[in-house]
Amino acid sequence: MDYCSTAEKMQNLLGDKWVITDEEIVTGYARESTSESYGLVCPGPEGECILVKPESSEEVAEIMQYACEEGIAVIPKGAGTSLSANAIPEGPGLILSLERMNDIVEIDRDNMMITCQAGVTLGQLLEELAGSDIYFPLHPGDEGAQVGGMAAMNAGGVRAVRHGVMQDQVVGLEAVLPTGEIESFGGSEKKLLKDNSGYNLKDLLIGSEGTLAVITEVTLKLYPEPDFNGTLIVSFASRLEAFEAETEIRKMGIIPMAVEYVEKKQIEMAARDIGKSWPASEGEAYLMIMLAEDSEDDFYRKAADIQKLEDEFEINGISVADTTREEKEILEIRSHILPAIQEEIVDSPDVTVPPANLPDYLQILEEFENEYNTELPVVAHAGDGNLHVLILKEEGGKPAYFGELKKKIYRKAVDLGGTITGEHGVGRLRLDYLPLQISSRQLEIMWGIKQVFDPENILNPGKKIKEFNINKG
Repeated sequence: MDYCSTAEKMQNLLGDKWVITDEEIVTGYARESTSESYGLVCPGPEGECILVKPESSEEVAEIMQYACEEGIAVIPKGAGTSLSANAIPEGPGLILSLERMNDIVEIDRDNMMITCQAGVTLGQLLEELAGSDIYFPLHPGDEGAQVGGMAAMNAGGVRAVRHGVMQDQVVGLEAVLPTGEIESFGGSEKKLLKDNSGYNLKDLLIGSEGTLAVITEVTLKLYPEPDFNGTLIVSFASRLEAFEAETEIRKMGIIPMAVEYVEKKQIEMAARDIGKSWPASEGEAYLMIMLAEDSEDDFYRKAADIQKLEDEFEINGISVADTTREEKEILEIRSHILPAIQEEIVDSPDVTVPPANLPDYLQILEEFENEYNTELPVVAHAGDGNLHVLILKEEGGKPAYFGELKKKIYRKAVDLGGTITGEHGVGRLRLDYLPLQISSRQLEIMWGIKQVFDPENILNPGKKIKEFNINKG
């Protein structure tokens, strides 16, 4: 990349104000949550980059067309809340921030949908709908996350048990291809609930981590606000008991909004860090069971059914949060776990296994703890089988056994019918482990898809999929 001529071209396109070359500012955008949390294992940004902030899809298209012609790498950037080195430059290029594209285009109450530009944050979306009778259910943990990034990452997080992940919420989207065309995916109005024409390119872009196209606008499903929400905090003596109880809850036919699993030390650290108090004092392991029901009676009827688990499991107590303030505070504490503990961890593989296999996987983790004389705390979206296994630092640094243990954590998840990443994505940190789960032929197909969309390999290169995985995997 010719730095000076590229900067001049971008200034002509966007204006001087929206083309940033200041090294300190650019470096800040080049990093992401991964860099802060996992500095011992995460690659830092490399190469001299220019930060650009377009205001429209048309400006994004002009940037992409120029970059394609000149062979310049482009890294689409949301809020930088990724956790697998998903949007960190690996060389010179353009960091394309979508933060200025932050308009809510339309709230369509008749179709129960909302259309947002890619830079709209989750917090902005929730605030826009607050106090109405409709809502958006997903909460991946950080309300600073942007809608375009959530789609590009197929965000999951809390509340995926009942409503699924981001892919299940996206009705349609607009995206700019690496060659500069603006395309609409999901029907001409992006509001179709059924569409069997052609291949499903919309879903192909969701979760592609900015490697196939730049998502610029997203249309999402909305839902009627439940009449009564509440959260149960159920305390257990051990995590194995907690996960076995979660299996029984599903077998009872109860479908919560979310079932989160946290452990005493980590959740209390998160609470203290933001000046809050965790409401449960007994037990070592907790299920946060979030219920959304048609009435208060329905809520307490299901709470009573869950309480019957005391006959089978060692439950140390059940706390009830049945006001909006209490629920918000509990979710705030849960969402703050990673920031609170990030100085203590090296990495947190987000493996996922079938929910019924969670107890088996926990026993495997216990074997690893004994083998390596360490602790492997767990934070989990228990209702959908997604575990964040926390690998701790040793004497302030990366343990000598880190690489070996991490590979075993992934391999055992795959052996139980699971995946190496349930929601954080592949990025750079998981790229070398793809062959543990995905066949060489499938990797070849994925690389072929990348080449069709991005023949010059300019869009977020080195993430999600790489040709060397096929040759060497």
